[in-house]
Amino acid sequence: MFNRYKRTLIGLFVMGCLSAMVYGLILKETDPTLGNSYVGFGTLFLFLIAMPVFIFSEAKGKKIHDYMLTEENIKKMQGKSKNNKKKEDKDSKTIENL
Repeated sequence: MFNRYKRTLIGLFVMGCLSAMVYGLILKETDPTLGNSYVGFGTLFLFLIAMPVFIFSEAKGKKIHDYMLTEENIKKMQGKSKNNKKKEDKDSKTIENL
């Protein structure tokens, strides 16, 4: 059941953190100490709780090795760029012939 609503819950938590930060900025005019507390705790919860939970939930089941910059992946990317250039050259010659 949590899998179904996890994005919604994370989104609501992020909105709550952002709301606390905005409220703290508004409150800062009348009570600077309390305003700074709201901004600080909103930032703290956003980056130390919401972001890791989001990253962990979205990266679940994915291979980290596929996203790392290794020599093998660099060669794959270079091969793809060469194939794309060949395809673009072929397309431009076809357009010129028309």
